[in-house]
Amino acid sequence: MRVQAKATFCEPRPTSPIPLIISLSLPSMLLRRALLARPKINPAGVSSRPLPPHCVPLHHRLNPVSTIRTMVTASNTAPAFEPQNIEQEAAHQSNGHAKVNNWSHPGPAAFDFRSDIVTTPTARMLSAIASTTLLDDVMDGGSDPTTNSLEAMIAEMTNKEAALMVCSGTMGNQVAIRTHLTTPPHSVVTDHRSHILEWEAGGVAALCGALVKGVVPANGNYLTLEDVQKACVISDDVHACPTRLISLENTLGGVITPLDECRRISAFARENGIILHLDGARLWEAVAADAGSLKDYSDCFDSISLCFSKGLGAPIGSILVGTKAFRTRARHIRKMIGGGMRQAGVVTAPARVAVEDTFLGGKLKASHVRARQIADMWQGYGGKLTAPTETNMVWFDLAAAGTDAKKFIEDGERAGLRLMGGRLVVHYQIGDEAVQRLDELMQVVLKGKKPNGKVELGADKLAIEAE
Repeated sequence: MRVQAKATFCEPRPTSPIPLIISLSLPSMLLRRALLARPKINPAGVSSRPLPPHCVPLHHRLNPVSTIRTMVTASNTAPAFEPQNIEQEAAHQSNGHAKVNNWSHPGPAAFDFRSDIVTTPTARMLSAIASTTLLDDVMDGGSDPTTNSLEAMIAEMTNKEAALMVCSGTMGNQVAIRTHLTTPPHSVVTDHRSHILEWEAGGVAALCGALVKGVVPANGNYLTLEDVQKACVISDDVHACPTRLISLENTLGGVITPLDECRRISAFARENGIILHLDGARLWEAVAADAGSLKDYSDCFDSISLCFSKGLGAPIGSILVGTKAFRTRARHIRKMIGGGMRQAGVVTAPARVAVEDTFLGGKLKASHVRARQIADMWQGYGGKLTAPTETNMVWFDLAAAGTDAKKFIEDGERAGLRLMGGRLVVHYQIGDEAVQRLDELMQVVLKGKKPNGKVELGADKLAIEAE
């Protein structure tokens, strides 16, 4: 089937072949479905069945005004490809050449070690979006059953009273902290590398008017009770800015804060009337590494933010858990900063698939095994690590290898890999070919080996696939 598209003015064309009129904004997948569903024309030139509503000829639907649309005419010279399922449709061949699109595998994430935020949604997530409910999450107190079901499911998994869907991990942290902190003066104690301090645009200071104290962990990996005790201000002195909230992050840099340490800090916080929040964007990773269950960790905290769009692979979204009273106030704060959603099922349907397929399906644990394999390969060639590999992150000591981040990134590009310095994040969409290319790159960096043809060909192949 040959498809020819051109922009034209909407004027009657009664003698033209039956056209498919598709809005410029119509997604390409719907366009393919429209083409596949086109009516067959009998010798008399009459359609064997009525056109679908979105395919009615323009002169039957619109007045002849100068409104630009895209007119697509389809030739009947080749039999149409009939996809049997959504995976086949996502990988549909065009003009005889296989096209890798945004809903098929492998995608660009298969060679991207920069972060687990690069994971791309799956065809099953697309299917969930196509069949989701389309009700409102703001009006009527939140009436979308898909969203309500996901919130209830996560609340049950974490042993919390209630959950609230938010657009991102940053929004989750900021809504949670703003919900807890009501009246200055107040301060927040957190790790000096934490997301709320370094990667959220100063939101805690701007939205809460809070002083944020970044603490360097004495062990170099995670905060302990002793670190927190030294940093907290527990005083009624008029000169002081008392600590009202402690925010931990687990995992941080791929390193797990042990459950026992969380329990120690939790007991200290409750004894002193300090709120304890967890940035648990990657808490899934700690649980997958058998550090403790979701319920075990959740029992330590007043609120937790969990992310769906990092290692789990959903296109968007995070969720907050806490008490019912916390959720009630958090909904107000979410609305205040523009986080209310209309057809929220479009977001929550793929998020549920991400939890079921990736977390409950065991894919995170498999990525940990691959991360350990990469760490062992690097060390096997004489490389050093700057942090332990406990979950899905590997930290190469590039300085000890005689290179730097800029050079390593450039070498990676020539090998068809996307890197971000010495931190490699292994997600479940990283495949064997990416690890093989990385192995070749390690030998180039650590052993002075010249890049072989496989690496160079790999880069060329990737460039061809991306076209």
